[in-house]
Amino acid sequence: MFPKVLALAAVVCLVAALLAVPIALHSSKPVMAALNASPSYTKDGDMLPPGDYREWIFLTSGVDMSYFPKPAGMESRSVFDNVFVNPEAYRSFLSTGTWPDETVIVIEGREARSKGSINQSGHFQAGGVVGFEVHVKDEARFTGKWAFFSFDSPSGNGTLIPQGAPCYSCHAAHAAVDTTFVQYYPTLLPVATKKGTLSAAYLQDEAARDADAK
Repeated sequence: MFPKVLALAAVVCLVAALLAVPIALHSSKPVMAALNASPSYTKDGDMLPPGDYREWIFLTSGVDMSYFPKPAGMESRSVFDNVFVNPEAYRSFLSTGTWPDETVIVIEGREARSKGSINQSGHFQAGGVVGFEVHVKDEARFTGKWAFFSFDSPSGNGTLIPQGAPCYSCHAAHAAVDTTFVQYYPTLLPVATKKGTLSAAYLQDEAARDADAK
């Protein structure tokens, strides 16, 4: 059984820690992987899983990143989140400093372990996927251009996270580029800085942080 992401009082989106607890899978609807890197959907609005996302561009990996404190009883559990983007969107970002339509950003969570083989310190990724979400830009489909989908597995269809969920407002208020947390993508933040595409909200956050550090 695939563990689904646990959100603390809200849906946890893209930079949130993928803290997992076992639950039932989505309904047993027929599932088909998307045939290419463009976003694809079922008739009822679910998103088809990106079948080859592990062959896409790797953007970053974090450990236990979250909007919220860890829930009680989960303090000792750590999760890596790995972020991938479709190659077409990545190449466009390198040229323009922002994301084109049909950008698909995938975050997968994998358990972090410290004991295994000859390892004596630090953490490594272990086991299967314990959380899976997609942030997709589809200007014709979504009023705000972007949407989040939550998946119970990398091979199952994704459920749309409602536009009123806190992740939307958080991304709008703090993301570095086009409601995405490019500030955590070390190869792309310099591109956005050079292209002048950093959001006003992000620049204000950085100015406030610098002022607090003085």
